[in-house]
Amino acid sequence: MAKTGERVRAVSGSALDALHFALDRSSPVPLYHQLAQQLEAAIENGALAPGNLLGNEIDLSTRLGLSRPTVRQAIQSLVDKGLLVRRRGVGTQVVHSQVRRPLELSSLYDDLEAAGQGPTTAVLRNERVPASAEVAAALGIGEGDEVTLLERLRATHGQPVAFLRNYLPSAVADLGTGRLEATGLYRLLRSAGITLHSAHQSVGARSATAQEAALLAEREGAALLTMRRTAYDDTGRPVEYGTHIYRASRYSFDFQLLVRT
Repeated sequence: MAKTGERVRAVSGSALDALHFALDRSSPVPLYHQLAQQLEAAIENGALAPGNLLGNEIDLSTRLGLSRPTVRQAIQSLVDKGLLVRRRGVGTQVVHSQVRRPLELSSLYDDLEAAGQGPTTAVLRNERVPASAEVAAALGIGEGDEVTLLERLRATHGQPVAFLRNYLPSAVADLGTGRLEATGLYRLLRSAGITLHSAHQSVGARSATAQEAALLAEREGAALLTMRRTAYDDTGRPVEYGTHIYRASRYSFDFQLLVRT
């Protein structure tokens, strides 16, 4: 069995071969949680990639010098998060990493790219439409005025993460579909000379409709995170209004909370 604080190396036969785990038996943090945290970190930083096999629980417990219940609990916690899946006759396999996104004025594309998630985009709509009352109020224009409507499906590692719907005043920028599929919306706005300064954003949750579930490879009724955002440039002009949905199984927001003094 592994001793206090020793670095445990998986031996052979799985994607764990090149990884080391620092398990501290004197820590008040349970061993299963230490193992789960380090496995999750390896998935997030790409050391364990989607499709990698970890082997079965017996092999893992032997390789890591841990009891089967400890390994089983660590694996189950990551299965519950949607990061691993158990496959009969195959063992435990990496599915994908969850997207953790800070609450700041940045684009999903930039955040995914910075995290090494390899974002891709499919543009479903890119057209001029009359502004609804909701869109007009958000963008400070008249109802019925022409706006650019963008609908995009954002994916990582070949798996959909979010469905993005954005409205922009027609005079803001000319956004070609090819450019939208190659990079993020905020990058294109910045390249058009627009300086993003601030935004008003609200986050919520609801269940997926049948159409949304089909787009996001989820089951109907699955949990979705929702976001509405109006972004403003450095003159205070609204330049973008977005209504987005995200797979809760693959996406979360990170908050930093400060005590008000």
